[in-house]
Amino acid sequence: MAKVSRPPPAVALVLVLVGLVAAVADAAAGPRGLTCYTRVFAFGNSLTDTGNAAIFPATAGGPFARPPYGQTYFGQPSGRASDGRLIIDFLADELRVPQPTPYLAGRTAADFLNGTNFAVGGATALDQAFLASKGIMSFVPISLSNQTSWFQNVLRLLNSSSVYEQRKVMASSVFYVGEIGLNDYFFALNSNSVDVAVSLVPHVIGAIRSALTAMIAAGARTVVVTGMLPIGCEPQQLALFPGGPGDYDPATGCIARFNEVAERHNLALRVMLGELRLAHPGRPLSYADIYRAVTRAVASPTLYGFGGMPLAACCGGGGGPYNFNFTTFCSAPGSAACADPSKSISWDGIHFTEAANRFLTRAMLKGLL
Repeated sequence: MAKVSRPPPAVALVLVLVGLVAAVADAAAGPRGLTCYTRVFAFGNSLTDTGNAAIFPATAGGPFARPPYGQTYFGQPSGRASDGRLIIDFLADELRVPQPTPYLAGRTAADFLNGTNFAVGGATALDQAFLASKGIMSFVPISLSNQTSWFQNVLRLLNSSSVYEQRKVMASSVFYVGEIGLNDYFFALNSNSVDVAVSLVPHVIGAIRSALTAMIAAGARTVVVTGMLPIGCEPQQLALFPGGPGDYDPATGCIARFNEVAERHNLALRVMLGELRLAHPGRPLSYADIYRAVTRAVASPTLYGFGGMPLAACCGGGGGPYNFNFTTFCSAPGSAACADPSKSISWDGIHFTEAANRFLTRAMLKGLL
């Protein structure tokens, strides 16, 4: 008898995911049933944005619009803050749904029917006025509440003749919320105040809760919320805030006090999601952890296929252990990309490489399953 070979781990993961998707969708679909998800609605910042910042007037023409952004996969800038694809791109591929249309690139219901990406590079969880009241300056006037309003606009465009039809559209959609709040903490830490960043945590979580509540009220059935990444492992933060030996985690070399902000955020986020599950039983509200995946990769990069300088940006001109400097930020004169981005975790000191995004997507899905 011929031996039946097992599928490789990556293929097995896809098969399990597709099976899970079909089961959950059937359970949520109602009388007619659905065989799979058909779209993704995404919210977040530049870690999720696939083109809105390239269109929004305040950010159009920024670094992401110039080479070498996009070089690995697209061969040219694609509006993504990476050398290639983002987590949302890999997630859509795994779910076998179309790539969601950047909100600012669409106009009609047909543009948004296959999914919408509301994320904008530089976006914050909290409104600009609130941040200003805390002495924090944000540079992009788009918050999570603005993205929620955009979602309501799309909902009105997609609104059909019956509540049942709308609920069917929502039930066949995955709602993905990226690492929103990261910029809020960045801006607070830039004033060199960990205490101010920590004070924002309950407000950021409250903003996420409000957005999730609006999604659920619209009929969302499946929601995935990404936790905060380890802020102290960002080459930008490491270069801007050098400290003494006691300031760094010995296993990773990351700034320990900055990572504590992310840990507080993630704990509060998990508690909030638990409360929403109790309030809305039967709705999958999932926490996607990328914090541990990043710290594992930084602590043991070669184990996960990365090179020996996990805290250095691939693209930039800063040199030194982190290769980060705002004056020679990636795509600026004097900057250059490393020879092999797939060996780097950080693309430009703030955002991940395509290789890291692929790794994080697999880790995230494995955790969800």
